[in-house]
Amino acid sequence: MRKGELTRAAILDVALDAASRDGIEGLTIGLLADKMNMSKSGVFAHFGSREDLQIEVLKLYHHHFEQEVFYPSMKEARGLPRLQSMFALWVKRVTVEIASGCIYISGAAEYDDRPGLIRDELVGMVHAWQGALHRAALQAIELGHLRSDVDADQIVYEMYGLILALHHDARFLRKPGSVERAEVGFERMIEYYAPVADTNKAPTSSPQSV
Repeated sequence: MRKGELTRAAILDVALDAASRDGIEGLTIGLLADKMNMSKSGVFAHFGSREDLQIEVLKLYHHHFEQEVFYPSMKEARGLPRLQSMFALWVKRVTVEIASGCIYISGAAEYDDRPGLIRDELVGMVHAWQGALHRAALQAIELGHLRSDVDADQIVYEMYGLILALHHDARFLRKPGSVERAEVGFERMIEYYAPVADTNKAPTSSPQSV
């Protein structure tokens, strides 16, 4: 990487750290200039605008999320093993973010009623992740790992709900055992949607008459 590219990457790393703690709206050229010991014009030269900087920070966060959660899960077998890996790695990432914050979650609170390019970018990233979860859930249904009457959208909804509850209780309320509760909730959900054994199937052999 050239010097300019290295500087830009360093600025984005600092910006991502700041956005995780203070929110995307908390990002300013002046803040980054102070943290990088650079002039405002020096920072601004790497980004067309504050909005461009914010969008690039979102893309960097999404890249990290894919590298830590999505791509490792794709190495697992299709269906339930992949879905379980997605949730386990997602939980692991949330536990790391307890000290800072999840931009997907905090960003939703910042931009739920604020239209614009940043909201569109964030919504697109969340939709992409939910789409991956939906595909994994559908595969689990098609492969018989889950019941055929299960709604894949409902599975994604419940998984997201568990992660939101985990983030809330672990980060905001500082409740111990929040991770374990999320894991128990997921396993209980999978058990509920698991195929039911066919108790009406005829036995393979008849018992001996006495």
